[in-house]
Parts: sequence; C-alpha cells; structure tokens
Amino acid sequence: MADKSNLIFRAERAVDERVGSASFLRRNIRKVFPEQWSFLLGEIALYSFVTLVLTGVFLTMFFKPSETEVVYTGNYPQLRGTTMSEAYASTVHLSFDIRGGLLVRQIHHWAALLFLAAICVHLMRIFFTGAFRKPREINWVIGTTLFALAVAEGFGGYSLPDDLLSGTGLRIFQGILLSVPVVGTYLSFFVFGGEFPGDQFIPRLFTIHVLLIPGILIALIGAHLMLIWHQKHTQWPGPKRTEHNVVGSPTFPQFMSHTIAFFLYVLGALALLGGWAQINPIWLYGPYRPDIVSTGSQPDWYVGFLEGSLRIMPRLAFSFAGHSVALNVLVPAVILPLVFFTLIGLYPFFERWVTGDSRPHHLCDRPRNVPTRTALGVAAIAWYGNLWAAGGDDVISKVFKIPLEYTTWFFRVGFFVFPVVAFVVTRRMCLWLQRSDAEVLDEGVESGTLKRLPSGAYVEVHDRPEPEQALITRTVHPGELVKPIPDHLIPLPTPGRVLAQLRARLNHAYVDYTAEMPTPDERRELERRQDGDGRT
Repeated sequence: MADKSNLIFRAERAVDERVGSASFLRRNIRKVFPEQWSFLLGEIALYSFVTLVLTGVFLTMFFKPSETEVVYTGNYPQLRGTTMSEAYASTVHLSFDIRGGLLVRQIHHWAALLFLAAICVHLMRIFFTGAFRKPREINWVIGTTLFALAVAEGFGGYSLPDDLLSGTGLRIFQGILLSVPVVGTYLSFFVFGGEFPGDQFIPRLFTIHVLLIPGILIALIGAHLMLIWHQKHTQWPGPKRTEHNVVGSPTFPQFMSHTIAFFLYVLGALALLGGWAQINPIWLYGPYRPDIVSTGSQPDWYVGFLEGSLRIMPRLAFSFAGHSVALNVLVPAVILPLVFFTLIGLYPFFERWVTGDSRPHHLCDRPRNVPTRTALGVAAIAWYGNLWAAGGDDVISKVFKIPLEYTTWFFRVGFFVFPVVAFVVTRRMCLWLQRSDAEVLDEGVESGTLKRLPSGAYVEVHDRPEPEQALITRTVHPGELVKPIPDHLIPLPTPGRVLAQLRARLNHAYVDYTAEMPTPDERRELERRQDGDGRT
C-alpha cells in the first residue's frame, strides 16, 4: 500500500512539474458558482450537445451518405422491393436491424431539439436579466452564433436520411438558393452538384454535419466556457451579493457533484424520450421523390419561423432592365433571418450606446426594473411565435375548418400587430410590478392580523419585508444615466442632429422610464422610517 501511495505521489509530482497542475488547481478548485435554477439552462444545452456527440458517433458507423439507388431488401416489409437511395436504406436498416439503433436515433433527434430549445431559453434568460452587459458582450455574440449554427446543424441532420419529409425541406432550400439575385442558379448547381436533387449533396452535407459544424461548435463552446470561468458568473441580487463577489458553491466538491448528477438527469430524460416518444418515423414517409409532397408536412420547430415567413409573404416582384426580379422568397427566407440574427448579436452594443452605461455588471437585473428591454424581448417572442404558428397555417385551417386565406391574412396582420401589442402591454405590466414593489417597501407586507384602533376602527398590521425580499425588490434608480434631449436653436435635420435626437429619446425610453421606483433618497427615507417604527 505504501509503495502504491508513493507511486501515485511521484506520478502527481511528475505531472505537476511538466504542466503546473497543482498551481492551477489551487487557483481554481475553490471557484464559486451561484446556485439558482435558471443557471442550469446553459448546462442543459451543454449536456444535450455531449449526448449529440456520443450518439452521433454511434450513428456514423452505420449510416451510408450516398444517393446511389438501391432496392430495399431489409426486414421492414412495407418497403421491401422499393427503390431508394442508399442513405435512406441505411437509415431504415439502422432503425430495424441494428440492436439499439432506433433508440440511439431517437435519442439523437430528441437531444438536437432539446439542445436548440435550451440555447433559445438560455439566451432569453441572459437577455431579460441583462447578463449580456459589459464585460460579457463577446459571450453574447458567441451564444448567438451558437444558436445560428445549431439551427443549421439541426437542419442538416434532419435532411440526411433522404426521406420524403426531409426531401421536401431540401426542395424548399433549393428554392431559397435560386432566389438569390444573379448567382442563385450557380449556388444551386454548386451545392447540389447539378440539377436538383443531384447525387453529391448528401455526401457533402454529411461531411459538414459530422465534421465542419461540430468542430466549430466545440471551439465556440470551449471559448464560451473559458470566458465564463475567467469573468465569473452573474448572480441575482440578494444578501451579501455585490458586483465584486460571487455567493454559491465551490467547484469541488459541491458544484462538480451537482453538475455530474445533472448530466445524468439530462441523459436519462433523453433516454426516456428516445424509448417512449416516437419521433421522425421515416419508414412511414417513404423515400424522397421530387414529384411527391406529403400533405401537412412540417419541419422541426426551430425552422418553423422560416416556413411561416415564406407562407405569409405576399407577391413582391418587379421588372428591371428587361429581367423579372422576384423578392417573395429572398426577403422572408434570406434577408429576414440574416437581419434577425444580426440584430440579436448586436443588441448589447446597441443598448450600451443608448444608455451610455459602460460600467461592468455582475448582478442580474429583474426584468420588471428594465421595462423597455423586457418589452422588446417579449415583442420579439410574439413576432417569432406568430411566424412559427404561420408555418402550420394549412394544418390550422384544416383542423379548425377555417379558410386558408383567412389564416394567412391573420398571420400577416399579426406580423405587425402582435409585437406592438406585446411591447405596450409588457411595458405597462413592468411598471405595475414596480409600483407593487414600491408599496411593499413603503407599507410593508400584509400580515393577516387585524388591529383595533382607539377610535374603534380595524386596520390590518403590515410587517416589514424579510431582508432578502427587501433587497430583491430594490432597484438602483439610474438617474445618472439620463441624458438631456438636445435643444437646437436652428432645427436643421442634419445627420448628426438627427442621430443625437434619436439617441437622447431612446435613452429616455430605456432609462428614464423606470421612474416608477423610488429614487435612492426616497428609498433611504423609507428605510429610515421602517427602522424607526419597527412595524408599519
């Protein structure tokens, strides 16, 4: 036993002398991570990606990325004797003839959906709490890029089996390529290796799906985690929590044991879904044929907004220099997604420009305390949800027996109306919640105890809020960030003056709109009164 301990000690010392592991562990083993359920959203995305990699390695061993036509002779009787691509035949073979193949396939598909959903919800949590502010702007851009790449990766994996449903999606993709002015035809020929569907697209897509995009994702996830480790984690306001510390569990052993257990929970949940919830039964769709489209075909949820934008786009075409230029595919399927992801990625820099707030922030905002940002986020969700629902307008029309023209116009109007309504309602709700917090600070918390006054009247006794609740309900009144609106003596609309007016008015919409909460002086007076009275 002593010899074994001596051997382990010498091995540890040898490793430390070469890579400096002891000093690294001393610096980082006690790093603190906050404990709050919303911070687990990023871990769900990470562990879904790990599951994708593990199951993807298994699937790669049996999938044949080839569009060579073969006659199916496998164990699924309904397809026996059918001519199909080798990619589709190998996927059916994987599902019915490989032990555990269907389970792993379904786990892989569910993990892809969960990966994208977790990234989406994680980005929303970061947005609504202001966790993207300095010094975390780069991490926000990385997260947005991860989201866009995950959408592309999911679409690629969904298209590889070459079944009728995925082939329909690829046909739409080819139409999007053709819509690009001037070079659209060349792009389509380059991507598909000739006329659609060609015989080179599946092998090329397979390489991109299993090598190129996963490699980029791994690099970006690594950079994302390194930045989190270096910059420390954000945390919610509370007792002993400041902009200069982190309150939570150390990396080892608490956080390490928690995160390993959480990985097993995620893996177990995906295994249960893969075993009990059928998804993407390609054997029911049949192999892809360019002359067949199934009714009610719908893509995976993360591509639904793109489908919806295509469906509600009206005719938009004109003639130029003797050529017909059609924009009814280019605008909703190319320009709109590019603008959407670009605006998301640049938002931290826009907000910093508007507010002029270049201070580092490590405490999360309560969404109600930043009404304009919260309202913008809810408006974006309403806009996205409208497009997502529009992607199934034919299904809605059939199920509810509504004319398709009516559903199309409903979502067209909703494209403009729903975000505005969501913005106005959310902004007012945030102010109402702020006033509710101010009442708690001013009047205290209802205790349910009635007290009789000497006059004979009955009043309810209000208790002081708990210290933690009082801390959470406070907000720093950002009066120092409010900029005056320029007053030009000669109102010439020069570009500089227009930009200055725009910035000042946006600044007031962001910063001065939180005036419903008490100022620091008013809050100190309230606290002084509460300390003097004990009970209010």
